[in-house]
Amino acid sequence: WLNFILDRYFHYLLFYSMFLPLDGMWAIDSKVNSKNKSSTDTFVTPATIALKLLIAWLYWDAGYGKYSDPLGGWTLNAQPLSALDTYVRHTVVARYMYGILGPTGLRYMTPTVVYAEMFCAPVALAGSYFRKNTIVYGVILLMWFMHVGIAVTMRNTVLLSLVANCAWCIYLPEGVGKNIGFSSKKSDVDDRKKSSFLQKHGMSALIIAAFVSGSIWFETMSDDCNQSQKHIWTTLLHCRWNVFVGAEDYVTWEIAPGRLSDGSVVDIWGKTDVVSWDMPGAGAPCTSTSRPGRWRSFPYLAELSGEDGEVLWGYLCRQWDDENGVNDGSGLNKGRQLLRYNFFMLQADVLPNMGFSATRKRLIHSHDCTSSNNFAVGDETESHDESSFLSEEL
Repeated sequence: WLNFILDRYFHYLLFYSMFLPLDGMWAIDSKVNSKNKSSTDTFVTPATIALKLLIAWLYWDAGYGKYSDPLGGWTLNAQPLSALDTYVRHTVVARYMYGILGPTGLRYMTPTVVYAEMFCAPVALAGSYFRKNTIVYGVILLMWFMHVGIAVTMRNTVLLSLVANCAWCIYLPEGVGKNIGFSSKKSDVDDRKKSSFLQKHGMSALIIAAFVSGSIWFETMSDDCNQSQKHIWTTLLHCRWNVFVGAEDYVTWEIAPGRLSDGSVVDIWGKTDVVSWDMPGAGAPCTSTSRPGRWRSFPYLAELSGEDGEVLWGYLCRQWDDENGVNDGSGLNKGRQLLRYNFFMLQADVLPNMGFSATRKRLIHSHDCTSSNNFAVGDETESHDESSFLSEEL
């Protein structure tokens, strides 16, 4: 339920990193070693091979998903708006970029993202194989630049972008330390009796092959992805970046007006004493919720009912009371006790020239914090007159 793309990417990177030869590359403390390897060498182990192929697959999959978008959102002739026109508008940097390039500039830039994702990793692979460091460094710098651009123009993408940049370091040649002023560290095992590649890496190759085979099985022959809700191990085998495959038609955000025991109305989702139905964002429209991180998955659990639903929605009641000192035993904050709330999802269509349509709202759930039977059969909490204060007309 709560696994993001970032989580799955971390799983893969950490798994393969277990098999990387940590002392076989370059290090700052290796200046004393005079037996430096060539700066064009490529370090080869099952883990480095798997990591490079993983990156190549992820980016090809992401790029091809955009390329094959039925609505053509990532093409030069995208209608009504190009994909970047809809995505690059939610941060201050994005608004400056929008102002400089304009809709036309973003339209011409949009297809370049597709081809960069599809072909940069294969080019880096070829550069590694033929020991063409200039090509490898050029591709890595290009992808780093792209991910930094994503981080500063799209909200909630900083961590994923930084991790993606770290992952691209696997393409750096073995002599990168020498190229930037350090020395290439010669592995201690080089002074021992030479052993075959299979003897040194056979076990890790076998484990990695099993993991890769499981990933292929999960993507091609297993049941629907909803099994990941029941079997945690399946999240390890599902790692795809086929997101943002189309232009963003609308933006969404959430609010949860709630009635306190002193009669006041607050937004318990945004944790503010004032309920605002306007699009959130400090100086720029924002598609993210008032709660970042894993809270962004909360609305996706809205269909839970029964005991699970009671625990899910009741948590907001307990959290508000705890954070406002209702349960501290002093009795001074009883007026801040949350009695009931409505949880709304709001939407606004994306329009040309950084515009947005009028806001629409949809009631997701109505919850009575004083009751433990919000999901009893025949209980229609949404229709209670006492909750009418939570449903302001837009």
